[in-house]
Amino acid sequence: MSNADGQAGPSAAGSLAHRVPDLGALELLLAVARVGSLGGAAREVGITQPAASSRIRSMERQLGVALVDRSPRGSRLTDAGALVTDWARRIVEAAEAFDVGAQALRDRRDSRLRVAASMTIAEYLLPGWLLALRAQRPDTAVSLHAGNSTVVAQRLLADEADLGFVEGLSVPGGLDSVVIAHDRLIVVTAPGHAWARRRRALAAEELASTPLILREKGSGTRQVLDAALGGLARPLIELSSTTAVKAAAVGGAGPAVLSELAVREELGMRRLVSVPVEGVALARDLRAVWPTGHRPTGPARDLLSLTRG
Repeated sequence: MSNADGQAGPSAAGSLAHRVPDLGALELLLAVARVGSLGGAAREVGITQPAASSRIRSMERQLGVALVDRSPRGSRLTDAGALVTDWARRIVEAAEAFDVGAQALRDRRDSRLRVAASMTIAEYLLPGWLLALRAQRPDTAVSLHAGNSTVVAQRLLADEADLGFVEGLSVPGGLDSVVIAHDRLIVVTAPGHAWARRRRALAAEELASTPLILREKGSGTRQVLDAALGGLARPLIELSSTTAVKAAAVGGAGPAVLSELAVREELGMRRLVSVPVEGVALARDLRAVWPTGHRPTGPARDLLSLTRG
């Protein structure tokens, strides 16, 4: 189909995106209307004059009408160009309103960050990461919920957290993950415990058969230990935080298995003693997790990048 000027008209087929000029072209047309010069319009939108001429010609071919009369005295809108410019102004204004609204959504998202983390990470790694995040994003309010790995997964899947951190053997269902650090579990006792005076390494079988001070079921530490030993004896004491387990061990209640991260200070001060174990591997990965298909954005993305720095 052709118009009265002999130019090929656009087909009604295809998506709207193929039939309507893009925002950049419409902004250029509005600039031509304001300054009356293609060169001046090009400078206003930050492109070269040849690029501006090419963009106007492309828009004319797309619409099937002439939009600009070019002459040595400048550039003037045709009657069709003036009409298209009126429509373009409304489209650009709507796009500006869209941009303002999208920015408001980003500002609202960026104003808070909800983090859920298993106990070891929450107590011994997150404080440093959150301090670094505060230096980058001083206006972001951060809330932290500490719990075991099962609770972290539940909060993420219920949209009660934006980013989570877990210590278990596997990634809970419905979550994507990335390894951010590595950790090792070690057996510790108070200096007065019989194991602290052992000359030989503890056998895995003896560790498995000994009642220990343990975290609750669902904790990453308990999962790793149980899997590594193929089962555990009934707990001597079962506690819901790493700090509580450590305090009980320091107090002489019995042996415990804790993250190496959690007991560095106590080992250095000889408040706890590390007991070597043979025949069992107690290394584990620490992971950041988030709902499948929803990779972290905004403050959550920034915090994730800090954990891997």
